[in-house]
Amino acid sequence: MNLKKEITVICIVLLPFIYLAYVWFDLPKEVPVHWNLKGEIVGYGNKTQLILIPILLPLLTYFIFLIIPKIDPKNKLNNMGNKFQVIKFFLTTFMSILALLIIYSAENSSFFNLNYLILLFGILYIILGNYFKTIKPNYFLGLRTPWTLENEIVWKETHKLAGKLYFICGFIIILSSLIINKGLNMKIFLVSTSITIIIPVIYSYIKFKNLSKTL
Repeated sequence: MNLKKEITVICIVLLPFIYLAYVWFDLPKEVPVHWNLKGEIVGYGNKTQLILIPILLPLLTYFIFLIIPKIDPKNKLNNMGNKFQVIKFFLTTFMSILALLIIYSAENSSFFNLNYLILLFGILYIILGNYFKTIKPNYFLGLRTPWTLENEIVWKETHKLAGKLYFICGFIIILSSLIINKGLNMKIFLVSTSITIIIPVIYSYIKFKNLSKTL
């Protein structure tokens, strides 16, 4: 691991740990740890449970991104170069911001605006949409259906489509988080997310079948 290259991401990973340590003695023993889809508190737990948040979100994400290039059987992730590093940076940053939001919400029991969370996902979708078409076939990142892994053309065309869908849906999610009430906003988010998952899977199957007929 090149520490000079990783120092920025490491600092981002540490932010929720530092913030949690800063507010630790101001936290009550029981803090909100569960919210429903409307952003309402539905469960409390011991504040020690908050330690899991930065561990399971930014730290685990970062650890996974460190490990998968080393176990990639065909070394395709390393061949992605800077694109892999950029994706790692954005996903780790997203998880760190999410952890900070959860800890802040636990510290301020009355605060939890679901629209902020949905807005974060919308931004993430747009970023991923811009990078999907650049992801080369591999076993860890991207839309790994049986058909994309079997055929490089299917992989390329599926990720082009997915990139457009993620960008469009991300834009819709961001708009809805800014102008629509929480209940309807969550429905828009769930529908948009379903579209980004289901349509590329179906497309990869159809594309593979069509290519198979021409061989």
